[in-house]
Parts: sequence; structure tokens; C-alpha cells
Amino acid sequence: MTILNPDLIEEIGHPEQFNATACMNCGVCTAVCPLGLEVLPRRLFHYAVLGLEDRLLAETEAVYSCLLCGLCEENCPAGVHIAENVRSLRSYLNHKVYGL
Repeated sequence: MTILNPDLIEEIGHPEQFNATACMNCGVCTAVCPLGLEVLPRRLFHYAVLGLEDRLLAETEAVYSCLLCGLCEENCPAGVHIAENVRSLRSYLNHKVYGL
């Protein structure tokens, strides 16, 4: 069972900082990722935008696997601030999962 959290995207970060809604799901980020992480970042952003908190929490390890190298961000045709968004996700997960 999936429970939606309509406030999830606001809990993660301010819209001007966490611009996940600009993601077009084109797949360029996945194609250039040196780790080949299919889940990052477009699926994570999709979960956040839709309020799928349980699915986002299940991907905690993937969020922390990102190297924050910026290749995805440099090649993003939509100008999504991917590395900064991943940092926002990490901050959210630090609070939600680890109580930090």
C-alpha cells in the first residue's frame, strides 16, 4: 500500500532550491552517470513530486550512493539542479531516517 504525502516536496526543500518539477524524465542523467545508477535522479524526483514518501525512503541507499560529480547536471537539458536536489534529499533523509 502506498501512502501519499502531498507536502513531501515542501518538506524536502523550497521550490527555488529543489527544482525537481523541472525534470522531464528524458534519461540523460542516467546515461551520463559514471555509476550507472538507474534510480538517480529522475525516479527520486518523480517520487518527491508525487508525494511517494515510502518509495523515497526505500531509496535512501541510492541517494547516498550518488557521487555528486555533476555530470548529470551539466548535461541536463531542463537545467535541473540535480546535485543540489540530491543534497536536499540527503538533508531530508538525515532528518527523517536518522533523526539528525
